[in-house]
Amino acid sequence: MKIAVRILDETLRKDFGFSKLLWVYSGRRGVHCWIADENARKLTNQGRGAIADYLSLVVGGDQQSKKVNLSGAPHPSIKRSIDSISRYFEELMMGSQDFLGTFEKRQKVLSMLPSKTIQEELLKKWDDAGDSSSKTRWNQLKQAWFKFVKDKKGKHENNAIYEIVIQLCYPRLDVNVTKGLNHLLKSPFSVHPTTGRVCVPFLAENVDSFDPFTVPTLGEVIKELDVWSGDSTEQDYAKTSLKTSIDMFKKFSKDCQVELVDEDKENKMDW
Repeated sequence: MKIAVRILDETLRKDFGFSKLLWVYSGRRGVHCWIADENARKLTNQGRGAIADYLSLVVGGDQQSKKVNLSGAPHPSIKRSIDSISRYFEELMMGSQDFLGTFEKRQKVLSMLPSKTIQEELLKKWDDAGDSSSKTRWNQLKQAWFKFVKDKKGKHENNAIYEIVIQLCYPRLDVNVTKGLNHLLKSPFSVHPTTGRVCVPFLAENVDSFDPFTVPTLGEVIKELDVWSGDSTEQDYAKTSLKTSIDMFKKFSKDCQVELVDEDKENKMDW
């Protein structure tokens, strides 16, 4: 989630010029982005689809092993995304996910390389080495690939490594929801029907400190109200752990209202 928010927020701001972005936790594993800028709200399905296509780098079904193909020097937007992923790659992939920890995982990652290059060599090396860490194997993969490219006098030697990193960590968008005006976005403070967690909004700048597992369920919010022993004149929401999220949402909404007033004034002007 951290990687997805970092990449998409930066791209939407820098490449499309949007500024009023609100992120909403889905209540489970995903996240939704509300874009309140006037030019975003007025986009057609075709325009929304074009943005979704621009943001979709991982393409292909479950049966396709290699889903990212870069040709030539990566576009600045893609390079930016790789830089964002790099901030979290070691902690996420080599730590909690141990992405080269089993034979099946190693096969999956090696299948993302161009066929018939260094896969068999690395599989044998890793089998002979026994119990190595994902970090050690990842460094060996990069070294073997760079040597292969150098021997072949190839160009853009980093692309194959970039493709693996993107396929493993780049966010997947629901394109149909993104481009279709008839699809609903997750409403802030709705409740996920399975987990019971409240779908709280947050800002991208706070994503590193956002922990979805600490987001309260509806039942927990009710208990917080029941045990409240402070100032009885406080509004109910201020008596719960939702206070910070609601205050932030109110500020975001107020900023949007100011823009709507300015839009209305411009539309009524006589030239």
